[in-house]
Amino acid sequence: MSERGIIARHAATVLAGQLATMAFGVTDTIVAGRYSQQALAALSVGSAVYITVFVALMGSLQALLPIWAELHGARRGAELGRSVRQALYLVALASLAGVLGLLFPNALLQGTQVPPALQDDVRQYLSVLALALPAALLFRLYSTLNQSLGHPQLVTWLQLASLALKVPLTIWFAFGGAGVPPLGAVGCAWATVVVSYLFLAVAVWMVRTSPLYRPYAVWQPVEPPHWRTIADFARLGVPAGLAIMVEVTSFTLMSLFIARQGTLAAAAHQIAANLAAVMYMVPLSIGIATSARVSYWLGAGEAKKARGSIRTGFRIGLVLAVAMGCAMLLGRGGLAALYSADRQVAAVATGLLAWVALYHFGDAMQALCVFVLRSYRVTVAPLVAYCVLLWGVGVLGGYLLAYRGLGAWPAQQDPSAFWIGSSFALGLLAVILPLILWRAVRQTRIAVPA
Repeated sequence: MSERGIIARHAATVLAGQLATMAFGVTDTIVAGRYSQQALAALSVGSAVYITVFVALMGSLQALLPIWAELHGARRGAELGRSVRQALYLVALASLAGVLGLLFPNALLQGTQVPPALQDDVRQYLSVLALALPAALLFRLYSTLNQSLGHPQLVTWLQLASLALKVPLTIWFAFGGAGVPPLGAVGCAWATVVVSYLFLAVAVWMVRTSPLYRPYAVWQPVEPPHWRTIADFARLGVPAGLAIMVEVTSFTLMSLFIARQGTLAAAAHQIAANLAAVMYMVPLSIGIATSARVSYWLGAGEAKKARGSIRTGFRIGLVLAVAMGCAMLLGRGGLAALYSADRQVAAVATGLLAWVALYHFGDAMQALCVFVLRSYRVTVAPLVAYCVLLWGVGVLGGYLLAYRGLGAWPAQQDPSAFWIGSSFALGLLAVILPLILWRAVRQTRIAVPA
């Protein structure tokens, strides 16, 4: 199979699983929107906080993919298995930090002036999701292992199966019935808890019994912490996790600042944010697949083939980004109406989705770049760029445009101000990150013959 075929197949498999996972959020949004505007607004704020915590911690685990893909390419299977077991210590620390963050969100909710009427619902929602976090992080570790081995299909089947269970459970727990009281947004969270632990158990069973993992001897007693290995994880994973945290908190802060405009604005923004996140799954999947191939070739000592994989991955990703942006622009009205039966919410969301179409192109470019940069162990420069542009230009610029006025533009008091600022920030990232990647690849190209 050609390199393009390998990357495309890997990306398509990852995408199917990622969309199934994202469909958790889509399901919650649609169900909460049908339940009440209040439930949808609480879900918007609560899911923003949860995603900030989860994705930041998940990023530290996802960043291990290049390490394991290189070991796979170098045919060092036993070492790969030991590395996976050492990563369990990282999961334990991440779970502890994440659970504490979800159980005590008061400072964040009050500091961003989330309306008091929403805060109790948001706290209940987050306290339930805190139960799901350890299982979700362990499953992400399993997913990263499979992606590094070039076998993401096992994860995808589990994610698709979990969605089939998640949808009816969410409807049941949210609206009640058969002895269960109607729980609204909190019911969506309980459905996530049940599904997360059930399918983590299946993943553990597969690692224990599947022939795929036998060459790596993953299922062995966990060794004491090996601090050099954990330090290597930290050097790659901490900046990568922080970069993702900056990316996600820019999204979270949008949701929290927009919440002060009322439930109409928060509900419309939730629809736009959910669709933007669904679209992001495409370049994310291509970035994961490309990074796995690039790291595999680097581990095998084939720097030229690694560069070929980069070109192939970017061609696929950018063509799809343009196609999806155009489709969003044309179909935004129907999509907004699908999410909410409230005509006012749908009308505001339709306007926001026009900005989502533009936002997606910059989002796609930065996702492709940042995953491949990890293959070259470049994580600090993207972190700095994210901090300056996503926080400084996107969030601060959007806040000023929304509430204070920016230059010749008066304060808009509208959620679109934040999407304008974030779209501009991502446009700048789409220029800067490719230059950083070009420099990293060029240095590796020069270093190999030496």
